[in-house]
Amino acid sequence: MEFKLFWSEEAVRGLENVLDYLTEKWFPKEVENFKQMLTKQLNLLTRFPYMFPASIQHPELRKAVLSRQTNIHLL
Repeated sequence: MEFKLFWSEEAVRGLENVLDYLTEKWFPKEVENFKQMLTKQLNLLTRFPYMFPASIQHPELRKAVLSRQTNIHLL
């Protein structure tokens, strides 16, 4: 069973801000690699959300680590 992914307006704005920042600071290939890594992680989240640990602060959230600087939270 695959879960549906819904983005809040805040999450969309946050992702747009991150991608804008990365586009300014990184080479295009690095930005593309980040997007591919994000897509793979989101696909895993929709297929296997319980494989990721619950957040300590908010147990109803699942937390997936994309990189040392980036976490994805699933409600």
